[in-house]
Amino acid sequence: MSYGGGGSKVSNFRHACAARGTAGANLRAHARVPHSQGVSVTIGLEEQVETGQVDIKRSGSQPSGKGPAEWFSGTVRIDPLFQAPDPARVAGASVTFEPGARTAWHTHPLGQTLIVTAGCGRAQRWGGPIEEIRPGDVVWFPPGEKHWHGATATTAMTHIAIQEQLNGKAVDWMEKVSDEQYQA
Repeated sequence: MSYGGGGSKVSNFRHACAARGTAGANLRAHARVPHSQGVSVTIGLEEQVETGQVDIKRSGSQPSGKGPAEWFSGTVRIDPLFQAPDPARVAGASVTFEPGARTAWHTHPLGQTLIVTAGCGRAQRWGGPIEEIRPGDVVWFPPGEKHWHGATATTAMTHIAIQEQLNGKAVDWMEKVSDEQYQA
């Protein structure tokens, strides 16, 4: 099905999802947006029959937590988004850094993806330049890459952090980022 400005095909897609969902099928939507020509979205259906239930985490249903002082400098709020059940090993959280706040240096055994959703931030890999990150930016840190990320000195920043566990561990925390490193 394609959406080119009208609403009928999107509506039909929603009805198909509802009908299939009641039959116990899990539907996934795939969207394609070409960059060279305006906005054109192609929606395809892929059906997967599963034995489990759909798990919806409602916004605000999980308590926020404060970023632990041993892993963060400044004020950081962590809002858990998801933790996939075994055998999956992916988890995600929305992390908000107040101005000047940042992570300590750390690595991830299977890498980490950040999706910036608000504000303006900074990210740096060990030995590399500090990069400015803004809403819509997607940042990938490869497995074992020592790095940090956080807000700028004057602007808060929120990102979604996604990482996988390897042998039950998703992150290895190291020393804090010094003020000199942060301001470089």
